[in-house]
Amino acid sequence: MEFETYYTDLLCVGAGLAGERAAIEVASQGFDTILLSLVPPRRSHSCAAEGGMQAAMGNTAMSEGDSPELHFEDTVKGSDWGCDQEVARIFCDTAPIAAREAAYWGVPWNRVVAGKTTYFQGGVSYEKEEKPEHHGLIAARNFGGTSKWRACYTADGTGHTLLYAMDNKVLELGITIHDRVEATSLIHDGVKSLGCVVRDLKTGRMRAYLAKATLIATGGYGRLYPETTSNIINEGGGHIIALDTGLVPFGNPEAVQFHPTGIVPTNILVTEGCRGEGGTLLDVDQHRFMPDYEPKKAELASRDVVARWMTYHIAQGKGVPSPYGDHVWLDIRHLGEEAIRTKLREVYELCHNFLGIDCTRELIPVRPAQHYSMGGMRTNSDGAAYGLENLFLAGESACWDLHGFNRLAGNSLAETIVAGRHVGMKMAAFLQSAQVNFPPQLVKQAVDKDARRIKALVDGSKGQENVYAIRTAMQQEMMQRVGIFRDGDKLQTAVDNLRRLYARALRIGLRSDGVGANPELALALKMPGILRLALCVAYAALMRTESRGSHARDDYPARNDRDWLVRTLAYWPDLEADLPELKYEPSSKVMDLPPGDRGYGKTSIIAMDAPKEA
Repeated sequence: MEFETYYTDLLCVGAGLAGERAAIEVASQGFDTILLSLVPPRRSHSCAAEGGMQAAMGNTAMSEGDSPELHFEDTVKGSDWGCDQEVARIFCDTAPIAAREAAYWGVPWNRVVAGKTTYFQGGVSYEKEEKPEHHGLIAARNFGGTSKWRACYTADGTGHTLLYAMDNKVLELGITIHDRVEATSLIHDGVKSLGCVVRDLKTGRMRAYLAKATLIATGGYGRLYPETTSNIINEGGGHIIALDTGLVPFGNPEAVQFHPTGIVPTNILVTEGCRGEGGTLLDVDQHRFMPDYEPKKAELASRDVVARWMTYHIAQGKGVPSPYGDHVWLDIRHLGEEAIRTKLREVYELCHNFLGIDCTRELIPVRPAQHYSMGGMRTNSDGAAYGLENLFLAGESACWDLHGFNRLAGNSLAETIVAGRHVGMKMAAFLQSAQVNFPPQLVKQAVDKDARRIKALVDGSKGQENVYAIRTAMQQEMMQRVGIFRDGDKLQTAVDNLRRLYARALRIGLRSDGVGANPELALALKMPGILRLALCVAYAALMRTESRGSHARDDYPARNDRDWLVRTLAYWPDLEADLPELKYEPSSKVMDLPPGDRGYGKTSIIAMDAPKEA
């Protein structure tokens, strides 16, 4: 078939914060760069991040004495010792630089105001005094799982302001942007990545993008679950095209984070900034219950811990009944109307627009919803993919691995610009001497292969299965059996049912004609790959017989450092197979902070040197 071909030094698949920041770094050094995006870049899911980005500034009274070292310790503990400590060190050292750089590019960070002010913690008002010499410096708010106030913020629209500033920089540099397109496969020769096959979502026409280096920065795969804070475009497209090479492994797919405060019934995120500013969680009796479970951290324990206790408390009959299922209340009324309508103005608008309530006077209905993918396609500390040269990843699509088995609030937004910056530098250095050949026949074969996939879906030659029915069944399976609490029997059932759904996904046929802008075709093309991702998550969770961070097994409640201080690597070398191949590697080659107690959560620990059971 006929197709357009584009050549560039760097091809960035994904134009959110990680992709744009990496593109800026590479383009600034004189290399041709093309950004691909499903949507106009400013509509990327990075825009939805609300509360803030973590960076150890030490500018405020409540962050005095903070340092990258403390940030590092909090991050490793937050990960439940599942992260790569070399990467955590790079990240924590670089985050303050990246935050100040963003300010230089126009991000209007909230600033320290000298003098006495009040703040809330656990619903109680306290007083703090900011030093005159800190007046005007970048301010910080409190977030869960941290020892100091560290989250730099712009009210509760931090992702929005960061993305707009970054996109302005992209435009200033004249970086080429092609939006409303989707990468359908990676072009590679079994050793090196050569670019991507791409489909124009407006016309349906195919293109080939050939590049010396390819970056995947497509975000997460939250839409594997029906109750998620993720945008509708977060279906794991970047994960799919990398996994389908059979060469690049999916790192820690079982590590899936549920955010405590998705609003009911829409699951739209209410920022952790609400609890950071002093909001509390109340049950059906309007009793503040989190101190009963976590006396020290309460609502500001890590997300995995708070989400589990909320779910547990609801299961004890303490939830608030509603037509959409039981929930609890988030109370921010005591913060006052002025604070809410300035520091939490997006929360105010979300509650008004989607719930019809005034959160300055009324309680907000919330319950945990899937929020973040700690797992991603595995890279080294430079962001280079395992198994395929010339391929890099950054942001949520990557298992860099900063987050291990639980991500601290604010570390993901920081990761987008820190990893984008760091990986961008590494790619620019790589491009200085990169030499790549693009065999025309190999490129044609890759485009023709995807064209045949599309034709089979339109013709219904492989079957007539309904893609929407399959997606709904998959999402229910993931929510019911691969959610916040897991056990072997449920996970085995999920794996068995997902395998049957995968067989059906290979027999999808369109109801529509597939012409032009066609969402049914777009989903049908991805659906087998989405099922492969779901199977990686469920099967890896079944095999990991311990509890660590967000991975909570009722039948294996202990964190097992003796047997499971490892990272899962899920490969899918044969697309005819219906299960991935699992391998494992040490969670961190560098162990600056040895495994210990996190300081919150009530998980027993099997130590690294514990004797094996007879």
